[in-house]
Amino acid sequence: MESNTTSYRDKEVMEKVSEHQQNQKLISSELGDLFANYLGDSLSCCIFEHHLEVVKDDEIKEYLEFALKTAKKHLNKMEEIYEKENIAIPVGFGDQDVRRGSPRLFSDIFMIFYVVEMSRAALVTYGGALSSSYRQDIVDYFKMCLDDTVIIFEKGLHLMLLKGTNMVPPTIPYPKKVNFIERESFISMIAGKFRPLTALEIKHLQININTNILGKSLMLGFSQVASSEKLRKYFQQGAKVADTQIKQLGKYLISDNLPVPTSMDAHISDSTTAPFSDKLMLYHASLANTIGISNYGLAVSKMMRHDLHAIMGILIADIGKYANEGMNLIIGNGWLEEPPRAADRKKLSKEATNINSGE
Repeated sequence: MESNTTSYRDKEVMEKVSEHQQNQKLISSELGDLFANYLGDSLSCCIFEHHLEVVKDDEIKEYLEFALKTAKKHLNKMEEIYEKENIAIPVGFGDQDVRRGSPRLFSDIFMIFYVVEMSRAALVTYGGALSSSYRQDIVDYFKMCLDDTVIIFEKGLHLMLLKGTNMVPPTIPYPKKVNFIERESFISMIAGKFRPLTALEIKHLQININTNILGKSLMLGFSQVASSEKLRKYFQQGAKVADTQIKQLGKYLISDNLPVPTSMDAHISDSTTAPFSDKLMLYHASLANTIGISNYGLAVSKMMRHDLHAIMGILIADIGKYANEGMNLIIGNGWLEEPPRAADRKKLSKEATNINSGE
Protein backbone atom coordinates (compact mmCIF):
# COMPACT_ATOMS: atom_id res chain seq x y z
CA MET A 1 0.00 0.00 0.00
CA GLU A 2 1.31 3.46 -0.87
CA SER A 3 2.41 5.75 1.95
CA ASN A 4 0.29 8.60 0.65
CA THR A 5 -2.68 8.93 3.03
CA THR A 6 -5.03 9.76 0.15
CA SER A 7 -4.29 6.43 -1.56
CA TYR A 8 -6.63 4.52 0.73
CA ARG A 9 -9.56 6.46 -0.70
CA ASP A 10 -10.90 3.52 -2.59
CA LYS A 11 -13.66 4.56 -4.98
CA GLU A 12 -16.04 1.94 -3.62
CA VAL A 13 -15.41 3.02 -0.03
CA MET A 14 -16.03 6.68 -0.82
CA GLU A 15 -19.25 5.83 -2.66
CA LYS A 16 -20.49 4.01 0.44
CA VAL A 17 -19.49 6.91 2.67
CA SER A 18 -21.32 9.33 0.36
CA GLU A 19 -24.42 7.16 0.38
CA HIS A 20 -24.34 6.85 4.16
CA GLN A 21 -23.92 10.60 4.71
CA GLN A 22 -26.20 11.93 1.98
CA ASN A 23 -28.84 13.16 4.46
CA GLN A 24 -26.57 13.68 7.46
CA LYS A 25 -26.80 17.10 9.07
CA LEU A 26 -23.81 18.97 10.39
CA ILE A 27 -22.99 18.02 13.97
CA SER A 28 -22.45 20.56 16.76
CA SER A 29 -18.65 20.58 16.54
CA GLU A 30 -18.76 21.18 12.78
CA LEU A 31 -21.26 24.03 13.19
CA GLY A 32 -19.16 25.62 15.93
CA ASP A 33 -15.85 25.34 14.11
CA LEU A 34 -17.27 26.65 10.82
CA PHE A 35 -18.78 29.65 12.62
CA ALA A 36 -15.53 30.52 14.40
CA ASN A 37 -13.57 29.97 11.19
CA TYR A 38 -15.87 32.29 9.24
CA LEU A 39 -15.42 35.12 11.74
CA GLY A 40 -11.66 34.57 11.81
CA ASP A 41 -11.12 34.46 8.05
CA SER A 42 -13.40 37.45 7.41
CA LEU A 43 -11.36 39.41 9.99
CA SER A 44 -8.11 38.31 8.32
CA CYS A 45 -9.33 39.55 4.94
CA CYS A 46 -9.85 43.03 6.42
CA ILE A 47 -6.38 43.07 8.00
CA PHE A 48 -4.72 41.96 4.75
CA GLU A 49 -6.73 44.34 2.55
CA HIS A 50 -5.66 47.35 4.61
CA HIS A 51 -2.01 46.43 4.63
CA LEU A 52 -1.99 45.72 0.91
CA GLU A 53 -2.90 49.39 0.46
CA VAL A 54 0.21 50.55 2.34
CA VAL A 55 2.80 47.76 1.94
CA LYS A 56 6.12 48.84 0.43
CA ASP A 57 8.11 45.63 0.09
CA ASP A 58 7.22 43.66 -3.08
CA GLU A 59 7.98 40.23 -1.56
CA ILE A 60 5.86 40.96 1.50
CA LYS A 61 3.10 42.27 -0.76
CA GLU A 62 3.12 38.98 -2.69
CA TYR A 63 2.96 37.06 0.61
CA LEU A 64 -0.02 39.09 1.86
CA GLU A 65 -1.79 38.69 -1.49
CA PHE A 66 -1.41 34.92 -1.16
CA ALA A 67 -2.73 35.00 2.42
CA LEU A 68 -5.71 37.14 1.36
CA LYS A 69 -6.50 34.86 -1.59
CA THR A 70 -6.41 31.86 0.75
CA ALA A 71 -8.72 33.47 3.33
CA LYS A 72 -11.21 34.41 0.60
CA LYS A 73 -11.11 30.85 -0.73
CA HIS A 74 -12.03 29.57 2.72
CA LEU A 75 -14.90 32.06 3.03
CA ASN A 76 -16.30 31.08 -0.37
CA LYS A 77 -16.19 27.40 0.50
CA MET A 78 -17.92 27.99 3.83
CA GLU A 79 -20.63 30.05 2.16
CA GLU A 80 -21.25 27.13 -0.21
CA ILE A 81 -21.67 24.82 2.77
CA TYR A 82 -24.01 27.26 4.54
CA GLU A 83 -26.16 27.71 1.44
CA LYS A 84 -26.32 23.95 0.85
CA GLU A 85 -27.48 23.40 4.43
CA ASN A 86 -29.84 26.42 4.38
CA ILE A 87 -27.96 27.99 7.31
CA ALA A 88 -27.76 31.76 7.80
CA ILE A 89 -24.32 33.04 6.75
CA PRO A 90 -22.60 34.88 9.64
CA VAL A 91 -22.10 38.63 9.27
CA GLY A 92 -18.46 38.49 10.35
CA PHE A 93 -16.36 41.36 9.02
CA GLY A 94 -16.24 43.09 5.65
CA ASP A 95 -15.85 46.37 3.78
CA GLN A 96 -17.67 48.24 6.55
CA ASP A 97 -14.84 47.35 8.92
CA VAL A 98 -11.95 48.64 6.76
CA ARG A 99 -11.20 52.36 6.51
CA ARG A 100 -9.88 52.74 2.97
CA GLY A 101 -7.01 55.16 2.47
CA SER A 102 -5.88 55.07 6.11
CA PRO A 103 -2.13 55.35 6.77
CA ARG A 104 -0.20 52.29 7.89
CA LEU A 105 -0.46 51.30 11.55
CA PHE A 106 2.17 48.54 11.44
CA SER A 107 5.37 47.99 9.44
CA ASP A 108 5.81 45.42 6.68
CA ILE A 109 8.10 43.33 8.93
CA PHE A 110 5.47 43.29 11.65
CA MET A 111 2.93 41.97 9.18
CA ILE A 112 5.10 38.94 8.40
CA PHE A 113 5.40 38.26 12.13
CA TYR A 114 1.64 38.77 12.50
CA VAL A 115 0.75 36.28 9.76
CA VAL A 116 3.26 33.68 11.02
CA GLU A 117 1.94 33.87 14.60
CA MET A 118 -1.71 33.82 13.52
CA SER A 119 -1.06 30.87 11.21
CA ARG A 120 0.71 29.07 14.07
CA ALA A 121 -2.49 29.41 16.10
CA ALA A 122 -4.57 28.39 13.07
CA LEU A 123 -2.61 25.14 12.72
CA VAL A 124 -3.77 24.16 16.22
CA THR A 125 -7.32 25.35 15.58
CA TYR A 126 -7.69 23.55 12.25
CA GLY A 127 -6.16 20.40 13.69
CA GLY A 128 -8.78 20.42 16.43
CA ALA A 129 -11.57 21.13 13.95
CA LEU A 130 -10.46 18.33 11.64
CA SER A 131 -10.20 15.81 14.47
CA SER A 132 -13.77 16.52 15.59
CA SER A 133 -15.39 16.51 12.14
CA TYR A 134 -17.24 13.50 10.72
CA ARG A 135 -19.03 14.47 7.52
CA GLN A 136 -16.67 13.96 4.59
CA ASP A 137 -17.13 17.38 2.98
CA ILE A 138 -16.29 19.06 6.31
CA VAL A 139 -13.28 16.78 6.83
CA ASP A 140 -12.11 17.72 3.32
CA TYR A 141 -12.67 21.41 4.03
CA PHE A 142 -10.61 21.49 7.23
CA LYS A 143 -7.94 19.32 5.63
CA MET A 144 -7.68 21.94 2.88
CA CYS A 145 -7.46 24.71 5.50
CA LEU A 146 -4.72 22.84 7.33
CA ASP A 147 -2.73 22.32 4.12
CA ASP A 148 -3.14 25.99 3.17
CA THR A 149 -2.04 27.17 6.60
CA VAL A 150 1.09 25.01 6.54
CA ILE A 151 2.09 26.74 3.30
CA ILE A 152 1.40 30.22 4.70
CA PHE A 153 3.34 29.42 7.89
CA GLU A 154 6.30 28.03 5.96
CA LYS A 155 6.37 30.94 3.49
CA GLY A 156 6.30 33.36 6.41
CA LEU A 157 9.22 31.68 8.18
CA HIS A 158 11.28 31.85 5.00
CA LEU A 159 10.38 35.50 4.44
CA MET A 160 11.30 36.48 8.01
CA LEU A 161 14.67 34.79 7.53
CA LEU A 162 15.28 36.56 4.22
CA LYS A 163 14.36 39.93 5.77
CA GLY A 164 16.78 39.41 8.67
CA THR A 165 14.14 38.97 11.37
CA ASN A 166 15.26 36.17 13.67
CA MET A 167 12.52 34.85 15.98
CA VAL A 168 13.98 31.32 16.14
CA PRO A 169 14.08 29.68 19.60
CA PRO A 170 17.53 29.11 21.17
CA THR A 171 19.61 25.99 20.65
CA ILE A 172 20.62 23.68 23.51
CA PRO A 173 23.25 20.89 23.70
CA TYR A 174 22.49 17.53 22.04
CA PRO A 175 22.06 14.65 24.52
CA LYS A 176 25.21 12.46 24.62
CA LYS A 177 23.54 9.49 26.31
CA VAL A 178 20.19 8.25 27.62
CA ASN A 179 19.45 9.09 31.27
CA PHE A 180 16.52 8.22 33.55
CA ILE A 181 15.23 10.57 36.24
CA GLU A 182 15.72 9.29 39.78
CA ARG A 183 14.95 12.32 41.93
CA GLU A 184 11.81 14.38 42.50
CA SER A 185 13.94 17.49 42.06
CA PHE A 186 13.21 17.14 38.35
CA ILE A 187 9.70 18.48 38.92
CA SER A 188 10.14 20.51 42.13
CA MET A 189 12.63 22.71 43.97
CA ILE A 190 15.48 21.17 45.96
CA ALA A 191 17.78 23.33 48.14
CA GLY A 192 16.23 26.49 46.70
CA LYS A 193 17.02 25.64 43.08
CA PHE A 194 15.17 24.29 40.05
CA ARG A 195 16.80 22.14 37.39
CA PRO A 196 17.40 23.70 33.94
CA LEU A 197 14.49 23.98 31.53
CA THR A 198 13.69 21.08 29.21
CA ALA A 199 13.50 21.56 25.45
CA LEU A 200 9.68 21.55 25.47
CA GLU A 201 9.55 24.00 28.36
CA ILE A 202 11.79 26.38 26.40
CA LYS A 203 9.58 25.88 23.34
CA HIS A 204 6.36 26.77 25.15
CA LEU A 205 7.88 29.72 26.98
CA GLN A 206 9.04 31.06 23.61
CA ILE A 207 5.66 30.49 21.95
CA ASN A 208 3.78 32.24 24.76
CA ILE A 209 6.22 35.15 24.80
CA ASN A 210 5.77 35.55 21.04
CA THR A 211 1.98 35.47 21.46
CA ASN A 212 2.22 38.25 24.03
CA ILE A 213 4.67 40.24 21.88
CA LEU A 214 2.09 40.14 19.08
CA GLY A 215 -0.76 40.96 21.47
CA LYS A 216 1.08 43.87 23.07
CA SER A 217 1.92 45.47 19.72
CA LEU A 218 -1.65 45.04 18.45
CA MET A 219 -3.11 46.55 21.62
CA LEU A 220 -0.68 49.50 21.54
CA GLY A 221 -1.54 50.16 17.90
CA PHE A 222 -5.28 49.87 18.49
CA SER A 223 -5.06 52.15 21.54
CA GLN A 224 -3.79 54.94 19.25
CA VAL A 225 -6.70 54.78 16.83
CA ALA A 226 -9.84 53.55 18.64
CA SER A 227 -12.67 56.07 18.46
CA SER A 228 -13.84 55.93 22.09
CA GLU A 229 -11.93 56.65 25.29
CA LYS A 230 -13.30 53.47 26.86
CA LEU A 231 -11.85 51.30 24.10
CA ARG A 232 -8.53 53.16 24.10
CA LYS A 233 -8.19 52.50 27.83
CA TYR A 234 -9.12 48.84 27.31
CA PHE A 235 -6.45 48.37 24.65
CA GLN A 236 -3.88 50.18 26.83
CA GLN A 237 -4.75 47.81 29.65
CA GLY A 238 -4.26 44.88 27.28
CA ALA A 239 -0.79 46.12 26.35
CA LYS A 240 0.11 46.28 30.04
CA VAL A 241 -1.19 42.76 30.66
CA ALA A 242 0.86 41.42 27.74
CA ASP A 243 3.98 43.33 28.84
CA THR A 244 3.72 41.88 32.35
CA GLN A 245 3.35 38.38 30.95
CA ILE A 246 6.37 38.80 28.65
CA LYS A 247 8.48 39.81 31.66
CA GLN A 248 7.14 36.98 33.84
CA LEU A 249 7.86 34.33 31.20
CA GLY A 250 11.12 35.88 30.07
CA LYS A 251 12.73 35.61 33.50
CA TYR A 252 12.67 31.81 33.23
CA LEU A 253 14.69 31.96 30.01
CA ILE A 254 17.06 34.55 31.45
CA SER A 255 17.67 32.41 34.54
CA ASP A 256 19.02 29.67 32.25
CA ASN A 257 21.04 32.19 30.20
CA LEU A 258 18.74 31.82 27.21
CA PRO A 259 17.73 34.74 24.96
CA VAL A 260 14.27 36.32 25.19
CA PRO A 261 12.43 37.10 21.91
CA THR A 262 12.68 40.70 20.74
CA SER A 263 9.80 43.17 21.12
CA MET A 264 7.98 44.34 17.99
CA ASP A 265 6.82 47.66 19.48
CA ALA A 266 9.20 49.63 17.25
CA HIS A 267 7.18 48.43 14.25
CA ILE A 268 4.08 50.44 15.27
CA SER A 269 3.63 53.73 13.40
CA ASP A 270 2.60 57.04 15.00
CA SER A 271 -0.70 57.09 13.10
CA THR A 272 -3.84 58.08 15.01
CA THR A 273 -6.18 57.29 12.10
CA ALA A 274 -8.07 54.02 12.48
CA PRO A 275 -7.66 51.56 9.57
CA PHE A 276 -10.34 49.31 11.10
CA SER A 277 -13.67 49.62 12.87
CA ASP A 278 -13.83 49.52 16.68
CA LYS A 279 -15.85 46.32 16.32
CA LEU A 280 -13.04 44.58 14.43
CA MET A 281 -10.30 45.74 16.80
CA LEU A 282 -12.26 44.69 19.88
CA TYR A 283 -13.02 41.28 18.40
CA HIS A 284 -9.34 40.91 17.49
CA ALA A 285 -8.46 41.54 21.15
CA SER A 286 -10.92 38.80 22.11
CA LEU A 287 -9.37 36.46 19.54
CA ALA A 288 -5.89 37.17 20.92
CA ASN A 289 -7.13 36.36 24.42
CA THR A 290 -8.53 33.06 23.21
CA ILE A 291 -5.26 32.14 21.51
CA GLY A 292 -3.30 33.09 24.64
CA ILE A 293 -5.42 30.96 26.98
CA SER A 294 -5.26 28.02 24.56
CA ASN A 295 -1.46 28.30 24.33
CA TYR A 296 -1.08 28.36 28.09
CA GLY A 297 -3.31 25.32 28.49
CA LEU A 298 -1.19 23.37 26.01
CA ALA A 299 2.00 24.60 27.69
CA VAL A 300 0.88 23.36 31.13
CA SER A 301 0.32 19.87 29.71
CA LYS A 302 3.89 19.77 28.34
CA MET A 303 5.79 21.28 31.29
CA MET A 304 7.02 19.30 34.30
CA ARG A 305 8.30 21.91 36.76
CA HIS A 306 5.77 22.87 39.43
CA ASP A 307 6.80 26.54 39.41
CA LEU A 308 5.97 26.75 35.69
CA HIS A 309 2.55 25.20 36.31
CA ALA A 310 1.90 27.78 39.03
CA ILE A 311 2.87 30.82 36.94
CA MET A 312 0.83 29.57 33.98
CA GLY A 313 -2.22 29.33 36.23
CA ILE A 314 -1.74 32.94 37.37
CA LEU A 315 -1.24 34.21 33.82
CA ILE A 316 -4.31 32.36 32.52
CA ALA A 317 -6.39 33.97 35.29
CA ASP A 318 -5.10 37.43 34.34
CA ILE A 319 -6.00 36.92 30.67
CA GLY A 320 -9.37 35.47 31.64
CA LYS A 321 -10.21 38.58 33.67
CA TYR A 322 -9.13 40.86 30.83
CA ALA A 323 -11.04 38.75 28.27
CA ASN A 324 -14.21 38.96 30.36
CA GLU A 325 -14.04 42.76 30.38
CA GLY A 326 -13.62 42.73 26.60
CA MET A 327 -16.56 40.40 26.11
CA ASN A 328 -18.75 42.73 28.16
CA LEU A 329 -17.68 45.61 25.89
CA ILE A 330 -18.52 43.59 22.77
CA ILE A 331 -21.95 42.66 24.14
CA GLY A 332 -22.57 46.20 25.39
CA ASN A 333 -22.00 47.56 21.88
CA GLY A 334 -24.26 44.93 20.30
CA TRP A 335 -21.36 43.41 18.34
CA LEU A 336 -21.43 39.81 19.58
CA GLU A 337 -22.77 37.44 16.94
CA GLU A 338 -24.52 34.55 18.61
CA PRO A 339 -22.79 31.25 17.83
CA PRO A 340 -24.73 28.04 17.07
CA ARG A 341 -26.09 26.57 20.30
CA ALA A 342 -28.27 23.78 21.62
CA ALA A 343 -32.06 24.17 21.70
CA ASP A 344 -33.50 25.59 24.93
CA ARG A 345 -35.96 22.76 25.63
CA LYS A 346 -37.47 24.38 28.72
CA LYS A 347 -38.14 27.61 26.82
CA LEU A 348 -39.69 25.70 23.89
CA SER A 349 -41.87 23.71 26.27
CA LYS A 350 -43.06 26.89 27.99
CA GLU A 351 -43.84 28.54 24.64
CA ALA A 352 -45.82 25.48 23.54
CA THR A 353 -47.77 25.52 26.79
CA ASN A 354 -48.65 29.20 26.32
CA ILE A 355 -49.75 28.60 22.72
CA ASN A 356 -51.91 25.60 23.64
CA SER A 357 -53.49 27.45 26.53
CA GLY A 358 -54.39 30.33 24.24
CA GLU A 359 -52.21 32.91 25.99
